[in-house]
Amino acid sequence: MPALHVDEEGFRLDGAPFRLVSGGLHYFRVHPAQWRDRLRKARLMGLNTVDTYVPWNLHQPRPDTHRWDGPLDLAGFLRVAQDEGLLVLLRPGPYICAEWEGGGLPSWLLAEPDIRLRSTDARYLGAVDRYFGELLPRIAPFLGSRGGPVVAVQVENEFGAYGEDPHYLHYLVSVLRDGGVDVPLFTSDQPADLARGSIPGVLSTVNFGSGAAGHLAVLRERQPAGPLMCTEFWNGWFDRWGGVHASRDAADAAGELAAVLAAGAHVNLYMFHGGSNFGFTNGANDKGTYRPTLTSYDYDAPLDEAGDPTPKFAAFRAVIARYVPVPDEPLPEPSKKLTLPDIALTGQAPLFDSADRLGAAVLGDRPMTMEELGQSFGFVLYETRLTAEGPALLHAPGVHDRAQVFVGGQPVGVLERENHEQALAFTVPPGGADLALLVENQGRVNYGPGIHDRKGLTGPVTVNGAPAPGGWRSRPLPLDDLAGLAYRTDDPRPVVGPAFHRGVFEIAEPADSYLDLTGWTKGCAWLNGFALGRYWSRGPQRRLYVPGPVLRPGSNELVVLELHATVRHAVDLRDTPDLGPVEE
Repeated sequence: MPALHVDEEGFRLDGAPFRLVSGGLHYFRVHPAQWRDRLRKARLMGLNTVDTYVPWNLHQPRPDTHRWDGPLDLAGFLRVAQDEGLLVLLRPGPYICAEWEGGGLPSWLLAEPDIRLRSTDARYLGAVDRYFGELLPRIAPFLGSRGGPVVAVQVENEFGAYGEDPHYLHYLVSVLRDGGVDVPLFTSDQPADLARGSIPGVLSTVNFGSGAAGHLAVLRERQPAGPLMCTEFWNGWFDRWGGVHASRDAADAAGELAAVLAAGAHVNLYMFHGGSNFGFTNGANDKGTYRPTLTSYDYDAPLDEAGDPTPKFAAFRAVIARYVPVPDEPLPEPSKKLTLPDIALTGQAPLFDSADRLGAAVLGDRPMTMEELGQSFGFVLYETRLTAEGPALLHAPGVHDRAQVFVGGQPVGVLERENHEQALAFTVPPGGADLALLVENQGRVNYGPGIHDRKGLTGPVTVNGAPAPGGWRSRPLPLDDLAGLAYRTDDPRPVVGPAFHRGVFEIAEPADSYLDLTGWTKGCAWLNGFALGRYWSRGPQRRLYVPGPVLRPGSNELVVLELHATVRHAVDLRDTPDLGPVEE
């Protein structure tokens, strides 16, 4: 593929003027067997480029571990993009935001108690150097200068909204250049943050969802020559638990897109296809109140979570066709969907009975955080012994993020960071009882200073004003391997407390579907070992997307961890999504 160049007039591709029309598509939010389908649809809509972040926290889950295979096969994704005739904007971070867990920064950085992320802190920069030392040689063969699809690379991400540290940004530029990245570099910031986030000699771009003329004028004032580009044209938005499903009218979004292109600007849709926050990968926001993002990252995009065209697909295609060639091919049809009601979950494995199989307890005089335990995702089970009977007041000001509290194995309440809850009263029975707190990491904060977001019990815990006299057992429960669970099928009584529920079902032919958990309260689901994500009756999302490649002909295994209770021991596979009500 030809290389992209920046001059005073705009972009040039192989010497000819080039209008860059791109769309966001994150390989790590899409099942790899579906990459080609999504990329082909990007081309059919008229896009000539796709954009993706690179999640450091998944590619380097521990300081000494790197992953570049399966759903993290970045090289494979870039090959498919090139096969489909698409250019690529690569956004490697190290920080990516993206409503992704911790903004893509690995949790193990936070094991350093006073580390300063996104700064010139030597410990942070050293970790960045080692990660980029692994990443950059892998993308080098795919750079446009070497015939590959990657025509431009972003430096950091919206740094102007976080701080003002030119030394940090210049350091990242040097790391990229010294690592062989010889294609154009760019930054992206919201209009008010351009001065803090821009770097001399690096192309500045701007992010917005409306008001194109005014925002592009701010960019032009900041950057008198060169391409005008909106790197994040927000054509939709993300959802949070307890909110409503974000929705934007297709005609309104298309009108704003037309305004961007009519101004002669280049554009990247955020998102073209959002995908899913599978497993425990969703992020969270905290602007005074902690609010976790939900599993679906549908984003009300031109392709929905299952890769089906929405009204925005046709509306955007019509706009794009005025400015760049659009393939003369029919619009893609929705994929085949699977419906299967009443899948019985007949096996139960109480979590407390299974704890030894899921993680080893660490003894200490205080609860240990996830980061101290070397854990990124999932839960921590904290246990201690209460010996004094009678009324007790538990004070836990550092619950990150949600603690279910049990006395003698019986649930006595929940403490939620989102609701600013810190205290709970209960009665200890004669003879004493075990106190247990099951704490869920609901997603590390992905934006702003709150990215220093340690998980578990992060502050002192007292009962009646005093620390637990016998110390604490802190047991990490990452739930990344459920193979050792032993299910019972012969006890009809309801399980008290969190429990895994297992069912097996048969299908003839795999297809996309949606797992409906009506009647269930809160938890997580796995299908054939693939972590579909979290569910919560709080909504708005009511069904989890099931990628067709996760299913297989014949027997399939579904496991659901229910943290509270369910009124039915069955679930359904449905052929339509349910992301909840939209705001009127």
